[in-house]
Amino acid sequence: MTYPPLLGDSHGQYRIHIVGNSGSGKTTLGKDLSSILGIPHVSLDQLFWQSGWATTPPDEFRAKIETFMSEKKETGWIIDGEYTRRGGSIVSEHATDVIWLDPPLLLYFPRIVIRTFLRLFRLRAPCSPGCPERFREVFFSKDSILWWCLSQHWANARKWRAQMAIIGLGVGAAPPEQQKLRRIGGWGGQLKAWLQDVKKLALARKRA
Repeated sequence: MTYPPLLGDSHGQYRIHIVGNSGSGKTTLGKDLSSILGIPHVSLDQLFWQSGWATTPPDEFRAKIETFMSEKKETGWIIDGEYTRRGGSIVSEHATDVIWLDPPLLLYFPRIVIRTFLRLFRLRAPCSPGCPERFREVFFSKDSILWWCLSQHWANARKWRAQMAIIGLGVGAAPPEQQKLRRIGGWGGQLKAWLQDVKKLALARKRA
C-alpha cells in the first residue's frame, strides 16, 4: 500500500513529532518542515532547558508542551525531541505523524561534533537560550552530549524498532488507524526524497 508523505487528520491538519538520537537532525528537519508547510515548530530542548542549564520540573514541562499544542491546534504543529521520562510521550500520543530519524552513526556523529564546536565558540546558537556549551561538560563530564550520542545510538534504535512493530506505518501490529510511525534512515537520500514528496504535498494543498 502506498502512503502519503504525511498522514494528517480528517481536517487536513498535521501534528508532527520528530524523534531520534541526539544529533540525528531532528531540529533541522523540524525547521525545514515548518518552512515547507507553514506550521509552527518548537524543540523540546527549548521547553525543557532554562537559562544556566536549569531543568524544568516534570509537571511544568508537561504543561508547557500542552500549552504549545493547545495554542497551535488551529494550525497544527511540529515538535522535535523525546524526553519520554519527563512527560514528552504526550507529543507522540497527540501526533498524526511520528517521524523517526535513524541515520547511521558514522553519518551524524561527525555532524554533532562540528555542531558542538560551533556552539563552544559561540558560532551557533545553543539548544536553548542561556545554555552555552562548555569545554568541561563536553569533554570531561558523564553528561557530555558527545558521549550521550554515542552511548544512546543503539538503545534509541532498539526503542523505536519496538515501536515500529506496534505503530509502524504499514508494518505495525496496531490497527491501521493507529499506525503513524515512519522510519527515515540511510545516508541522506531517503530523507531528501521524502522531503521532496512533502514539498509536492504542500504545493498541491496550496493549489487546491
